[in-house]
Amino acid sequence: MAKGISRQAALKNYHANRDKTVTPEELDVPELLKKFHPDYDETSMVSLQVGPNKGDKCHKQLADLLQSDAMIDEADLAGAPVYETDVLVIGGGGAGCAAALVAAEKGARGILATKLRLGDSNTVMAEGGIQASIEKNDTPQMHFDDTIKAGHHCADKKLVEKLVMEAPDVIRWLIQHGMQFDENQFGDLVTRRAGGTSADRVVYYRDYTGLEMMRTLREGVLNRNVDVWEYNPVVELLTNESGHCAGAIVMSLNKKSYTIIKAQAVIMATGGIGRLHLNGFPTSNHIGATADGLILAYRLGAKLRDIDSFQYHPTGMAYPRHMAGSLITEGIRSAGARLLNGLGERFIDELKPRDCVTSAILKECAEGRGIDDGDGVKGVWLDTPTLERENPGFLEKRFPKVLLTGKMCKINPKEEPLLIYPTLHYQNGGAVIDEKGISTVPGLYCVGEVSGGMHGRNRIMGNALLEIICFGRIAGSEAAELIHGRGHKKVTIEHLSRLRRELTHAGLPMVSKSPALFPDYAKQGGGS
Repeated sequence: MAKGISRQAALKNYHANRDKTVTPEELDVPELLKKFHPDYDETSMVSLQVGPNKGDKCHKQLADLLQSDAMIDEADLAGAPVYETDVLVIGGGGAGCAAALVAAEKGARGILATKLRLGDSNTVMAEGGIQASIEKNDTPQMHFDDTIKAGHHCADKKLVEKLVMEAPDVIRWLIQHGMQFDENQFGDLVTRRAGGTSADRVVYYRDYTGLEMMRTLREGVLNRNVDVWEYNPVVELLTNESGHCAGAIVMSLNKKSYTIIKAQAVIMATGGIGRLHLNGFPTSNHIGATADGLILAYRLGAKLRDIDSFQYHPTGMAYPRHMAGSLITEGIRSAGARLLNGLGERFIDELKPRDCVTSAILKECAEGRGIDDGDGVKGVWLDTPTLERENPGFLEKRFPKVLLTGKMCKINPKEEPLLIYPTLHYQNGGAVIDEKGISTVPGLYCVGEVSGGMHGRNRIMGNALLEIICFGRIAGSEAAELIHGRGHKKVTIEHLSRLRRELTHAGLPMVSKSPALFPDYAKQGGGS
């Protein structure tokens, strides 16, 4: 990779060229992605050797976890206390809370087990907003078409149809539960456009929509009949005599002890994978995003899809280094902020789909037009000062978190551009599900980022927060409807014997164990 242009020289170029409005040249998108997007780096991929996706391509780091031995065996469960419930929700982010809340509203007894505190999740870090076709010049069909196109025509059309048709009701449901959105002077919701879309469709609250959503959902869960178990990550799933998912084993991070939870339905909502730092990228994800749900579902026999596809958000902070990966919302590019290379030139339409914008930034850095601040820090400018100069007070009104991030970096975004670089942001694939959120394993629902199919091989801004509420609500409702009052005759972890036989026959070592629970550099308790 070429060294690039020094920060000092790049600032001079920025001030000399910032008033120019040159339209960037159109790029050959397939070639751009093939040469620069990390998903196309074949050296980082391997073929899975065991499990329902045997033979499929997968990133090396994820493959190592999917093909690891379990943390526990039967001996670890001797004397472990046993609890029973109707619905067990695994994960305390937006999808898990939505599922638990709806299940409780329908009368089901529920336990929500979460690795950290209720609400510690990627949901709180989502800034841009929620997609919903509520404007007069927009339709669910347009939303559907945008989603399919941005995902390179690889999404499950039935899931996308469900997503876009439910979207307006999702917004109404959130408002009914107390969530705030930005409004105009007439009290109507205001919208903005996401990259890769054909209409202004994103509703939002300032630039911390996810935080406001999580506040609302957390209060809802705590005010319902949901038993919340914090600091209790799930380390294994259970099956019944028919092979259906029948509960889980959780480990108390405080006591380092195991508990068995039997459940008639299990809803997996454990989020993503960012803390694996695939391809050495920084991440916008919270500390617990270590692919636990994918691993446990796969071990039980759940089919996965698109497990070689991940989203690298174009605008993660690059400077100062300790802030690497911290997200700058796409909403600010929707509002008009431009991307400039070290020569002060625009090089991409900022509202192209995220994988295109990310690849374009990586191209500028690879070819020497990026900004190199030394010590491994590189990136391009996000031109926030011009946006503020053209709209005085706009950043404070619409993007207070951007100003707060700047303050933490000792940079004033009103006066100095931000140095940004792509950050590992989202897991495009996940567990295969149907329109009810049910995986290929009976009794196991997968919702939110741990599931796959809604986005294909690239996601548009605002569809993630929509997805977690849409399918979280569906799964919670479906799980509550299926409660029959009869417990399981037998629950086991016999599937681990099958796993270990497969690993042995494939010649894979069983030294490493999963789920990891936390990245290696984290100091929290738990883990293997």
